[in-house]
Parts: sequence; structure tokens; C-alpha cells
Amino acid sequence: MSWLFWPVLGLYLLASIGLITYGLNTYVLLFLFGRKIRATREEQKERRDQFLTKAKELGDEAWPLVTTQIPLYNECNVAERVIRAVAAFDYPKGRHQIQVVDDSNDETVALVDQVVKELTEQGVWIEACRREKRVGYKAGALKDAMPKVEGEFIAIFDSDFVPEADFLKESIPLFKDEKTALVQARWTHLNPDVSVLTRAQSVGVDGHFVVEQVARAENGLFLNFNGTAGVWRKEAIGDGGGWQADTLTEDLDLSYRCQLKGWKLEYAIDVVVPAELPDTYSGFKSQQFRWAKGSIQTARKLMPKVWGSSLSLLGKVQASFHLMHYMAHFLMLLLAVLSLPLSLLISQMPVSAATWLLVLPLMLATMGPSVLYMVSQRYLYPTDWMKKFFYLPGMVALGFGICISNSRAVLEAVLGVKSGFVRTPKRGEAEVKRYRTKITWLPVAELLAAAYCGLTMVIYLSNGIYGGVVYFMIYGVGFLTVGLKTLAEQRAGL
Repeated sequence: MSWLFWPVLGLYLLASIGLITYGLNTYVLLFLFGRKIRATREEQKERRDQFLTKAKELGDEAWPLVTTQIPLYNECNVAERVIRAVAAFDYPKGRHQIQVVDDSNDETVALVDQVVKELTEQGVWIEACRREKRVGYKAGALKDAMPKVEGEFIAIFDSDFVPEADFLKESIPLFKDEKTALVQARWTHLNPDVSVLTRAQSVGVDGHFVVEQVARAENGLFLNFNGTAGVWRKEAIGDGGGWQADTLTEDLDLSYRCQLKGWKLEYAIDVVVPAELPDTYSGFKSQQFRWAKGSIQTARKLMPKVWGSSLSLLGKVQASFHLMHYMAHFLMLLLAVLSLPLSLLISQMPVSAATWLLVLPLMLATMGPSVLYMVSQRYLYPTDWMKKFFYLPGMVALGFGICISNSRAVLEAVLGVKSGFVRTPKRGEAEVKRYRTKITWLPVAELLAAAYCGLTMVIYLSNGIYGGVVYFMIYGVGFLTVGLKTLAEQRAGL
């Protein structure tokens, strides 16, 4: 047996244990979700009804002063849509301030000024907030605008979101007490049926917002502000240390810092805000790269404080899974790379033993998340959720396909490599301007990975390890699709 056997096997087993642990933890989240969801919805509905009854007696004075912030950076395709949606909120006049926090340097500036001027003339309390230098990206912009905030509460919407008119009246009553820092709403989708890409994304987003957020919020676990479609208590932002730009996920960072200070975050599953899903592979990868790198950066920054806090052992473990979630993509890539040499090194083993060793980790790692996603679809679409089942292969393939990009993000975060905040381009209803994502070498690596997985699949077939063939077919399809689509988009200038 080659001297390579033991180091390759050791790395493979470590990656396998990590992925299996992530997969099994989804069942923990499903259990926590199932035991609380009904009581949570009933309690929130009762609290909202009580507040609205009191508001009828007291009138406008019952509603606190709220500031809504709309952070923008070169979003001329969607800027007007979100501004007008926020301006149409059904909330007492004089008690709702709107800040368009605009860092743009293109046509968006003139568009924002025009819309703000028009709405101001109609009596809307709105202003555009700008700064001389774009330091700290979104976190820096929000921090710079804070001195001008008049509200006790601050709602935040990214440019691709379109909140309903009753958003504030649905959210504000859910602040349970003075230690509630945030009410986070659930994301829904404006364009889920555009393509296989958006369908797969919609299932993944639903899994997070239906199962994971409820499980964490209602069981005393740390959860996160998702960067948009939420309402903050202004005092909590200041007490938590304010907006900081040393990670690419300023929302996750602030959420954890506030919870470490004793603040509570509320999740409102029945308050929904539709948003535009990225409809290009380049845009989706850019978004995922930012989330993956920012999550690991936040883990490096705050994990010691989490484990040094008075949080329960379950809370610390779940916070670790939460912050380190994107490590799973690195482990998936590691398994894909090691499976071929390991299959050659153990070719003398019985087929049954080789199958268990090589295939079981992949099976356990994918089954848990797949069940979680289907539970979310069953909850949201009780009459036709089975149709969503056919999105699962596409979603699994997409997860495999982006693991090179996300692994790069994870490694950069672990090594302390700095990078800028790259926003995800949005199209809106009518694409006025085409925004491009940065051209990279990653599609070539993804195509090479597809070829590598094809070779692995052939070796598995020849060795009779048929269970692994299915997984490496999905791996290969994922890498091939993501690589080819990204190259095509780059050539088309998307």
C-alpha cells in the first residue's frame, strides 16, 4: 500500500466527519423548528392584535418614530422602485423619516435626487444622505448616516427589496420588550421562476428563513439580521458597538455583538418582503462569496467571545455551526479532490467496504439539508410542495458547483486576506443599465473540476462503487454548469 494512503485517508476522514456533523445538525434544527413554530405564530399574532387595539385608542401617538434607511450603490435599475415602495408605507405622517443612503457615482445619483425631490414636494419626509468618500462600504454608509437618524427604530431595505405598505405596522408591534433589538422579516421572491438558477435559490433561501431562523429565534439561540427587511432599535445598534466594516457581513457581526451584550432578536415569519434573486451565475457567486468570506471573518472575530460568554452549551455549539456554515463548501471540495486518489489507493478493498467509506459521508451530508429544504417547502406550499421536490437536484448541483468559489472565500477569510464589498447587480423590471461583475479565473477551475469529477466517476464505475457515481455525476454537472454559464456571461458582458 502506498505511503500516501494514510495522509489521504486521514484528510478524507476529517472532511467526512465535518460534513456528516453539518448534515446531522440540520435534524437538530428541524426538531427545534417543529416544536416551536405553531406557538410562535400564535404568540406574535396575539401581540400584534393587542398593539393594534391599543393604537386605535391612542391614535398616531401610539406609533413610535421610525427611520427607514435605503443603502444604495449604483442601483439605477431598482433604486426608484424601493424608494417609492418605502414612501408608500401606511404609517402616521410625521412619524416616518426616510434616508436614501446613497454612495453612488453613476446615473443613480440624478435618479435619486429626482425621486426625492418629487416625494418631498408631496409631503414625504425624505432626504438623500451622501458622503465624500466611500469608506467602509455599506457599513460605513450606515454609520455615517446615524447622526441624522431621528427615529427610535430603524428599518433597513436593500435596493432589490419591495416591502408592502403595512410593513412597519406589522413589524413594530413585535418588539416584545425594551431588550428586543431587532425584528427580522422573512424574505420571499420576486422572480423565482425565471430559470433553474432562481428556482434553486428560492428553495435554499426558504430553508434558511423558514426552518433555521425560527429554530434559532424561538429556542434562545443566536440568530442574525439578514442585512435588510428588518427593524432595529437604534439604542441597540449603539450599545452593540455600531456598524463596523472589518468584515464583509456587517449585519451578522452587529447581530452577534448585540446578542453578546444581552439584546434579543425577534424573527417574524409571517412578515414577508419580496426581493429579487440574482439571475446570473456571476452575480450569485459574487453574493455567495461575500456571505461566505464575511461569515468566516465574523467567526474569527467573535467566536472566542461566544465561547467565553454565559450562553448555554447548546447555544455555543449552534452559534459555531451558524458562523462556520460555509466551511461545509470547503469540506465538499476537499472530498471531491480526495475521492479519486483514495479510490485508487483502496482498490484492493472489498467493494462493499469501499462503498461505505467513499459514499456514506456524501449521503449523510446531503440528506439532512435536503430534508430541511423540503420541510420548508411543505410549510410554505402545503398543496403543491411536491413540485418543489424536483428543484432539489438542481440545488444540490448548484451547491457543489459554487464550492470552489466559496472555498476561496473561506481560505481568504482564514488567512486574513482583505477584499472589498462587491455588491450583487440587479436588473429590476426593465434593465436600464447593465452592471458587470468582475471577470475571474474561477470558471476555468470549475471546468477542470468537472473533468476531474468525470474521471472519478469512470474510476468508480470500473471499481463497482456505483453509489459514488451518482454523487460525482451531480458534482460534475454542478461544476460544468456553473463554469460554462459564468464564462458565457463574462463573454456577453453581464
